[in-house]
Amino acid sequence: MVISKVKLKDENTLTLREVEAKDAESIIEYVNEVAGETDNLTFGENQFNITLEEERKILIESKKSENSFFLLAIINDKIVGMLTFRGGKRPRTKHVGEFGVSVLKEFWNLGIAKKMIINLIKWAKDNDIKKINLRVLSDNEKAIKLYEKLGFLEEGVITKELFINGKFYDTVAMGYCID
Repeated sequence: MVISKVKLKDENTLTLREVEAKDAESIIEYVNEVAGETDNLTFGENQFNITLEEERKILIESKKSENSFFLLAIINDKIVGMLTFRGGKRPRTKHVGEFGVSVLKEFWNLGIAKKMIINLIKWAKDNDIKKINLRVLSDNEKAIKLYEKLGFLEEGVITKELFINGKFYDTVAMGYCID
């Protein structure tokens, strides 16, 4: 389902839409590409080892879930960004979940991540989600500023959470409360 279409600063038209099972192959290609471009993810190049069948199953389960949201950012029929939110599975945690967002480097600084997160917040409000969490590398100042601008608050630091190229990195836990 298409959520919105907007013209970006670079004159490209961005389509934001929810994921479909048929997107599995394109998502795997996207994830492998973005993983090779940045260390801001929880996995690196050649570390997203998932089969087409497994990805399709994940997408189908996500669509069935009342508290999961999977959004694609598309330009010229190519996935250029992705946001996933997964809520808790038990009654005590179904109101809260964590999201991750990524954008291909070529499309950074166009507001794509911001648009996806704004759509997540709207979806969360419409679907009885009360808290959105995220973790971000502590040295990713640009992302932290974006999250703060959108209303996320820092809730703590998780030390040595990621090990990348022989070095440990801390992450910042952030949250957005919905009343």
